[in-house]
Order: sequence, then structure tokens, then C-alpha cells
Amino acid sequence: MREVAFIKQNKAKWLEIEQVVNGKMKKNPDDLSSLYINLINDLSFAQTYYPKSKTTVYLNFLSSQIFQRIYKTKRIEENRIRHFFVTEVPMTVYQYRRYLYYAFCFFVLFVAIGVISSIYDKDFATLILGEGYVNQTLENIKKGDATAIYGSGSNWSSSIMIIANNLVVGAKLYIYGISGGVGTLYALMQNSIMLGAFQFFFKTQNVLLESAKGIWLHGAFEIFGMVVEAMAGLILGASILFPKTLSRLESFKQGFRDSFKIFLSTVPFTIFAGMIEGFVTRYAQTMPLILNLVIIFGTLSLIAFYYFIYPFILIKKLNQNVLVSGDKNR
Repeated sequence: MREVAFIKQNKAKWLEIEQVVNGKMKKNPDDLSSLYINLINDLSFAQTYYPKSKTTVYLNFLSSQIFQRIYKTKRIEENRIRHFFVTEVPMTVYQYRRYLYYAFCFFVLFVAIGVISSIYDKDFATLILGEGYVNQTLENIKKGDATAIYGSGSNWSSSIMIIANNLVVGAKLYIYGISGGVGTLYALMQNSIMLGAFQFFFKTQNVLLESAKGIWLHGAFEIFGMVVEAMAGLILGASILFPKTLSRLESFKQGFRDSFKIFLSTVPFTIFAGMIEGFVTRYAQTMPLILNLVIIFGTLSLIAFYYFIYPFILIKKLNQNVLVSGDKNR
């Protein structure tokens, strides 16, 4: 079938789904499931015969929107907060997953810039981190504790200050997305270059592994959370720059709603990172190595699973449930 004929044959159905997605038409869950199944069939056909067509892009976007509508109209019997983190956020992350990949790629690029700049300019770390911090760290290294700076202050006061600072950094990464994503990338660049320079500084002092034992106790949650916050900012920016079939205002509203969910999901990780930094990191050099590794790789595995793997598992499960529901209604 020629693409023009395919569009003409299904245009009315797609416009109806658009009205449902935009809240201009109401459907019960069973009708929504039927619409979704038909749309998935159209998407599969388009992906097979018109893989690079705008029609395929449009249908992919529309299917993700109607999919969310299905689960918004379902009665939620579980705890609302649990549903938010277990279902809503992973579904939204899956829908916008390419922005997570973009944010991660930019993060790696900017960290590399920080490392390369440090290689070619021995004073780069001092310029980025500040002379006071560098001198204090050098003194700590001479005393045999590269991460002694994390032991200053009381547990609670340190944790509260760290959490507050990291929440502000995360909010900037997200809110700066209003600039079309440019502000988000700039904030991500600042923090990532600093991380690259920071890590390379310890390498030049031959204490990279020792420092990693302390830094990455809280760093897995903190740094990965920063990447996800940048993802949310990029989504917000894209909603302004690329409204697709929606008006720019409607696209922004939808982009803000979805990106804010993702940003909000990083808050618990930021809080836990601050608690770890305030209460645990100060003991990094004295705790058993196995405990150190368990915390580092445990936290890294948890946050990576939640944002990179679990959304795919959830979507696969929900798709199967929708198809079963559709078969029962035929």
C-alpha cells in the first residue's frame, strides 16, 4: 500500500486518538485498549514499509501518548506514591529514553574535556576547583587521607548542607531547560568538567583509587542523578523547540508535566547521596574494602537499573497486559 493511501485510510482514527490524548474526548479503559492495539498494528505496518517516514515518527509518538492515557484512566489500587515511582516515572523515562542517552553522552564528553584540559594544563584543577580546596586536599594527601575533607563538620550538619546544595544544582539542571536545553547543557558541562578535573587531580597525586573509595560511596547516586536531571531539562527544552503535532503551548505543558515527574524522581537519590556523604564517606578509608565496594556497586546498580533497565521490563509487562485485555474483549 502506498503511504498516501495508508494515511487516508487511517487518518480519522488517528485524529480521534489525538482528541483522546489531548483530553477533548473521553473513552473507557476497554475502548482505550482497543484503540491502542489498533494503533500498534498501524505503527508496526509503518515501521515495516515506511521506516524513515514522518508518519512512523508520528505514530510512535501517538502510541506512547495513548499508552500513558490507558494507565492514567485505570483505577489505582496501590499506594499513590508507590505507583508514581514504580509505574509513572519508569513509563515516562521509557517514553523519553533517548534524552537519557543524550544526557549521558554529553556527560561523558564533558568529563573527557575536564580530563584532557587537566592533562595539557597542570593548573587547570586549581582554576576549576579553587586554590583553597586544592591546597587543603594536598595537605590531606600528605597526612595519608585523601578524602579527609569529607570528615569535616558533624554528620547531620554536613548532610543537610550537602543535600541542600545538590538539590539546588539539580533544580538548575532542570529549570535551565526552559532556555531550549542550552542552559541545561551549560550547567551539565560545568559540573562534568569539574568532575573530570577533580578525578584527574587525584590521579596526578597517585591516590586515584584511594580517593575513589570515598568519592564514589555517594557519587553513584549524586552523579547519575545529575545526568537524569539533565535529561529532564533536555525534555523541557525539546518541548519548546519541537512541538510536533501540538501547539507550542500544549507541547510545553506536556513536556513540563512529564519532565517534572522525572526530575522529582531524582530527589530521593539526592537525599540518600547526601546522607551517605555526611554519615558514611568520612569512614571510607577505615571501613573494610568489601563493604566499600558493596556500597559503591550496590548504589550504582540500583540507580542504573531503575532508569536504564526497569522501564523496559515494565513496558514489556504492561504491553502484555494490554494485549491480554484486548483479546478478552474481542
